[in-house]
Amino acid sequence: MDKQQQLNRTRVEGHFDVQQPKKIIHSVVGMTLLAVAAMVCSAPSVAQEPRGEENVLEPRQTNPTMPISEAYTLGGGDLVNVNILGLPEYSGQYQIPVDGRLNLPLIGTVNLEGLTSEEASRAIEAAYQQVLRRPQIAVSLVAPRPLNVWVSGEVTRPGSYIMRLTPGAGNIPGVQYPTVVQALEIAQGVTLAADIRQVQVRRLSRAGQEQVLTLDLWAMLQLGEGRQDITLRDGDVIFVPTSPQVNLEQTRQLATTSFSRDTELPRTVAVVGAVERPGTYTILGSETGEGIRAAGLPTVTRALQLAGGIQPDADIRQIQLRRPTITGGDQVLNLNLWQLLQTGDFTQDPILQNGDTIFIPTASVINPNEAGVLARTNFSPEGIEVNVVGEVVRPGNLRLPPNSPLNQALLAAGGLDLNRANQDRVELLRLNPNGTVVHRIITIDLDAAINEQTNPILRDNDIVVINRSGLATFSDRVNTATGFSTNATGFLRIFDFFGIFDYLRLPRR
Repeated sequence: MDKQQQLNRTRVEGHFDVQQPKKIIHSVVGMTLLAVAAMVCSAPSVAQEPRGEENVLEPRQTNPTMPISEAYTLGGGDLVNVNILGLPEYSGQYQIPVDGRLNLPLIGTVNLEGLTSEEASRAIEAAYQQVLRRPQIAVSLVAPRPLNVWVSGEVTRPGSYIMRLTPGAGNIPGVQYPTVVQALEIAQGVTLAADIRQVQVRRLSRAGQEQVLTLDLWAMLQLGEGRQDITLRDGDVIFVPTSPQVNLEQTRQLATTSFSRDTELPRTVAVVGAVERPGTYTILGSETGEGIRAAGLPTVTRALQLAGGIQPDADIRQIQLRRPTITGGDQVLNLNLWQLLQTGDFTQDPILQNGDTIFIPTASVINPNEAGVLARTNFSPEGIEVNVVGEVVRPGNLRLPPNSPLNQALLAAGGLDLNRANQDRVELLRLNPNGTVVHRIITIDLDAAINEQTNPILRDNDIVVINRSGLATFSDRVNTATGFSTNATGFLRIFDFFGIFDYLRLPRR
């Protein structure tokens, strides 16, 4: 056997003969490195100089049972590079199958599922020791597999999602692993009932036990704690719980975050109670539709505009917003739009989400001073149609501002016809939503303020009837009977009108 064949045999067996001079050189180099290390460690550095306690920042560990950063473990779909030192013909890139068992030359399959790159190197080395002497194996990750994560709880679209890693730039780009916030964005954001202070990431450990990490995304928003937005691993489960308490200010801030539902997406809500057109409506975040005076966020007042505005007897201090949750119950938000009008408190006009129900109760007492203010708001109707008929100067259909009282309608019609009108009382006819008709006799008092007895607030499609006075009624009958004629037939009509023919038992002509 010649020297070349003997060298090849030595390579396959993994054994390389090391000469004595090389050992001496390695010893000298090793002692030199130890001496240099000792000198570096003994010398104080700038970073080792003592500082005041006010400059020391202690990292906060949210959950000591599971560190925020954990080594990547291999699994089906990963592309790895297996380098066998001295044997390039057996080295190369391999994609791990779905079962995690990688098939390698000379040794067959090796299970790499759930191992780190370093652990995979040792596992392959142990397998190659059966055919090689002192094998040296290096396993490196070339292209990680897409992550499969589950998002549940208070999110718009819970379910399982495939999250691909984002490559970087360059000839050999790195990758950006997806984070919790990115997973929430893919699930179309958290709902407005979410408790982002208690977001849970559940991860199976290599021992098969579930570890739970609790994240405070509110601290990330308020304090800039980016470490709360941890990177995900394959198989992670993200759970967003329901908030036990409602904070209107925080709810509005949550609605404008990147991991909340996009405010420009449509949402369907129900508006019931004291509004002109109760029902369900689809609200957009940009321009809601023709005739809507304001564009912007999909808020409660936008929904009231779509419902035709509030009715005159609406109690805007006791509005309720009922919001469904994943637990099956409802969150109830008590709103006071009068506070919004007086102080500009935007938290009283929260952003809506899909499935919300707005209930506007009826006020037991109407404040005349507030009626005019409410009539000028953008969530009141544009106007009301009132029909004034009878003895007024200009009878007909009138377009009046919302919350207009009876006296304002009479004045808009030119006032009463003093020669013919019954100046004591009028009739008010109102068609209810259930199809019934309300008929009221109201005493006229032109000096009265808004009140339900003599000067009530009118509603859309009300009919006001001003009857004739007694003298006008008698005059009209006489004119009808006579026809303002002076011939004999006219006199006979007068006799017939007063019943003289019946009294004298004479035949009528």
